[in-house]
Amino acid sequence: MIRLEKRKEPSKFWRIANPFLAVVLTMLAGAVMFAMLGKDPVVAIRLIFFDPIFSDTFGSYSRPQLLIKSAPLILIAVGLAVGFKANIWNIGAEGQYIMGALFGAGVALAFFPAPGWYIFPLMVLAGAFGGFLWAMIPAILKTRFNTNEILVSLLLVYVAEKILAAMALGVMRNPDIAGFPGSRDLRRYEAAHNAELFANTGIHWGVVAALIAVIFAYVMMTRHMLGFHVQLAGQAPRAARFAGVSPARLVVICLGISGALAGLAGMFEVSGPGGQVRIEFATGYGFTAIIVAFLGRLNPIGIVLAGLLLGLTYIGGELGQMILQLPGAAIQVFQGMLLFFLLALDFQTNYRLRLSKGVRT
Repeated sequence: MIRLEKRKEPSKFWRIANPFLAVVLTMLAGAVMFAMLGKDPVVAIRLIFFDPIFSDTFGSYSRPQLLIKSAPLILIAVGLAVGFKANIWNIGAEGQYIMGALFGAGVALAFFPAPGWYIFPLMVLAGAFGGFLWAMIPAILKTRFNTNEILVSLLLVYVAEKILAAMALGVMRNPDIAGFPGSRDLRRYEAAHNAELFANTGIHWGVVAALIAVIFAYVMMTRHMLGFHVQLAGQAPRAARFAGVSPARLVVICLGISGALAGLAGMFEVSGPGGQVRIEFATGYGFTAIIVAFLGRLNPIGIVLAGLLLGLTYIGGELGQMILQLPGAAIQVFQGMLLFFLLALDFQTNYRLRLSKGVRT
């Protein structure tokens, strides 16, 4: 008979090994899925994980794209991880990402076509404020009325998407191009363009911000009292209250940090790779960042590695759609498998399998 036995202490080995094992199982399950779709599974896996980096044919384009795709995932995931550590569940980062983009683009379009070094810094502040403001809705409702932040933040994503569509079709619509939804292309507005800092590297200010956020989060979680309060609230809520930690204050801080970072990610995207406010602007980075946070074990350094891996699946997915005609939904399922296997394997951290002889009666 096989039974589960609770470990006296969580296993450090399985805590580190499970993400790697989840990646391997995802590859195997993904290969089966691609085979069922009538595609060569070996070619599909190679296109997703290896060709974007090592192929001479695609590498020159894909390697810079890796940083471009990974930066918003890392930036959002770092903010989410702070809240998740305290058992504060912001599932609506996608909405905060959208609002940050709208606030940042709004500043740029308000100044257009004026030049000025101060425009981009104002966009950065506006983007962070937009995400922060959107995150404060579930934060205030949680602290004042004890609502569920998971449901509120998630439902606000759909509200943000409606606002995005309204802006793309209305106030922010490019007046110079009649009949087409979408704002002016911010990549053509030098004062507002989040351009590459070094040509053909993919490094722009969003990548720099992601790196700063990782360092900030690591120092905060390991060296600052706020990080201690966050971890204490997540591991022992009653002890946290006895230690003087205010649950309401922590909710506001954690949701505020995650909202501001998601808003920044949206601003850097709309002023750079995305280029304009359009109905299709939301690409699911806010949801994928949840996978990144858990795959990185809510650790800032782990999140960097997980963000690069998930960024790779975005680039490989694009190659798969172009070369193998893989459906876009298949890549989303593939990413979802990664989280599924990670959560399924996590029982090994706290439990072990034991074989025992059946008892006869």
